[in-house]
Amino acid sequence: MNWLTGSSKQNEIKKQIALLADETTRNSAARELIALGAEAAPFLIAALQTQGKEILAIQQILARMSFAAPELIRQLQSGHPLVRGRVAEIFALSKDKSALPALLDAAKGEYFTVRARAALALGNMGDERVIPYLLPLLQDNEFEVRSTACLAIAKFCKPSTFDDIANVLLDDPKTEARQAAARALGETRHPAALPYLMSALRDSSWWFEQEKPIGVLLAAIELMGAPAFEPLLEALTDKEATVRKYAALALGRLGDVRAIEELGMAVYDLHNEVGKAAADSLAQFGAPAVEILCAALRCPEAEVRENAARALVQIQDARIAGLLVEALEDSDRGVQKQALIGLGILRDSRTWSALQQVAANRADKELSALAKKILDALK
Repeated sequence: MNWLTGSSKQNEIKKQIALLADETTRNSAARELIALGAEAAPFLIAALQTQGKEILAIQQILARMSFAAPELIRQLQSGHPLVRGRVAEIFALSKDKSALPALLDAAKGEYFTVRARAALALGNMGDERVIPYLLPLLQDNEFEVRSTACLAIAKFCKPSTFDDIANVLLDDPKTEARQAAARALGETRHPAALPYLMSALRDSSWWFEQEKPIGVLLAAIELMGAPAFEPLLEALTDKEATVRKYAALALGRLGDVRAIEELGMAVYDLHNEVGKAAADSLAQFGAPAVEILCAALRCPEAEVRENAARALVQIQDARIAGLLVEALEDSDRGVQKQALIGLGILRDSRTWSALQQVAANRADKELSALAKKILDALK
């Protein structure tokens, strides 16, 4: 009767693997499979070929089964490319150094998806001896491999490798690879990586007519923390307005109060996008920025006043509603409209009378309608 018992257990294993696809049963199924141990491993490895939601759970379970390593290594060497990649991801989780030779072979193998995942696994291993094997992947024909190689190499946080990663950051033809290099250098949080990131900030390929790459770059610079303050302050005076703009945004995200005074001056930049970025960044400092933005509301330049009105509403401060009510009397319609939009966001009952006056003024139908809409929301 052993064959019958064996068949019953196999059916139970398959059932539990299927239950991994359901969030409500995933944890309990995982516990059951881990308890079954070596008996479940072959079925879990076979299931790596599936495309279901249970794949990540299967990989996590196998990463906990050290006894499955020999068969996983065999699959890494000769399995289907899809399985090889998933096995590499398992070793990235388990950090089982017995897989190092196989991963090194996979990193220079035929399939780029496998090379990419093997690179990440090697980076996760934490063994610096793999760095010389990872560096050539920065010049791989496939950008996915170059991208993952950047992330893998950066995990070792070795300044001697930063120049190699920077070659991808500054020269790679694929935007995705450059973004990966920026993330990689940022995640090191090493001051030696900062000059490369600042060079990228001054490179128009990072921000010309595109928003996503510069967002990744600014996030990487932000990870540098306090050491980024002085370089960003210098960039705030760059001859290129777009560089000044993004330096202003980065200083706001950095949150260093030393930037308040410099951003206060940048509010008056001749390039409106720079002034707007500076005003928005000042708003992130809260109450300490109110007086500076209040002064900007009195600037002769209407765009500066409009930027100040837009920024003030982002600050939680009792003074803001009164300042925006005053801005309703501004000589520029754009400032008036921005102040009205701000009052609509604040929804402060103390502004009721001022809003009624705007609503009653039929000379500007758009502002009148906007004021009425805000009043309806306040009722």
